[in-house]
This record gives sequence, C-alpha cells and structure tokens, in this order.
Amino acid sequence: MSLIPSIFSGRRSNVFDPFSLDMWDPLKGFHFSADNSALVNIRVDWKETPEAHVFKADIPGLKKEEVKVHIEDDRFLHISGERNVEKEDKNDTWHRVERSSGKFVRKFRLPDNAKVDQVKASVENGVLTVTVPKEEVKKPDVKAIEISG
Repeated sequence: MSLIPSIFSGRRSNVFDPFSLDMWDPLKGFHFSADNSALVNIRVDWKETPEAHVFKADIPGLKKEEVKVHIEDDRFLHISGERNVEKEDKNDTWHRVERSSGKFVRKFRLPDNAKVDQVKASVENGVLTVTVPKEEVKKPDVKAIEISG
C-alpha cells in the first residue's frame, strides 16, 4: 500500500510501502529471461573542461577488474563490464530482487580534439572516472592578402 493514491484502485493507505503492489507497473505482463546475458544500464555523466573530457559512470559494487575501458579506432570510448548475480544460499528466503545483474556496454564518440593516447581511468567510491585530455586548439595562421586594384 502507498500514501500515494492509486490511479487504478482509488484507494489510499496510511502505511507507506515503497514497494507497494498497488503501484502501477508499466512492465507488468511482459516476461523477461532471468539469464545473465541481460544488459544492465549504467548512468554516465560527460562534462568538458578546458583541459579534458571527463566521463563519470556509476558502478557501485564492482571491482576495477570487473570493468573494462578502451578506445576503438582512435574515436570511440567503450566502457563495459559485468555485474554478477549474488550467490544464493539454500537457507535464504528472497522477498524481492531489484538490483540488476548482467553485462553493460556504453560507447561514446569522442571529439576530434581528444588525445586518445593519454586517457586515464580510476575508480573511487563506486564511481569510474575516465579522463580524456584535449589537444590545444591551434589558431589558424591568417595571412592578409593585399588587394590590387
């Protein structure tokens, strides 16, 4: 039950339950396989500073060995990995499983000013940070041409 009235049942409860069964589930009725090949969504922020392009990805619970970062064709940044299913103990009683498991892949086309040979990556507190330094933008040489006339 939820403090938020259900748009389908018109009921309201005094007990707050964030996992209430009377909440609308847009995926109800769809069947998904429970194998490990499902894609997991990871959230990535991309910001540009004067010196670099900085990517920050939320990867809570993953070790750095479970995440791969590479550059493809000097143009694409790939962030991939796999979140494994937690081992089940036969004595455990599961009430709900919401944490996703499976493989994830994110791919970003890098701008022309990216120094792909100097990319650095680090993990701290469940956040992967990938820093792609930028080349200095060269100002074009301008040569004035005298107009005859």
